[in-house]
Amino acid sequence: MVSETIEITPEDIFGLIALSGDAKASYHHAMLLMQEGKAEEAAEAVKVGDATLKEAHAIQTKFVTLEAQGKTATVGVLMVHAQDHLMNTILVKEMLGYMMNMQNEINQLKGMDQK
Repeated sequence: MVSETIEITPEDIFGLIALSGDAKASYHHAMLLMQEGKAEEAAEAVKVGDATLKEAHAIQTKFVTLEAQGKTATVGVLMVHAQDHLMNTILVKEMLGYMMNMQNEINQLKGMDQK
């Protein structure tokens, strides 16, 4: 039985890298806004990051689904690099929730008005 080969295009790889980077930048921006006491703006930046991360994750899901269907792909260093970017962004997102809660408590202790 010959399996079908999946072509991973440069557009997919660089899309994964760019979208992951954009999402991570939104999460970092959200944390900076929290430090300034701008909770509502920070929450909006998180929403932007989440939407962008969802787009990046869709690219990864496409390839995982195809492989689960028995199709194979040749994975180069660039795709591994793209996966690293995605996984780091997912980790930043997970940690961001904890950090924003801590920053909120710090802001309350400082008497900062949360907007």
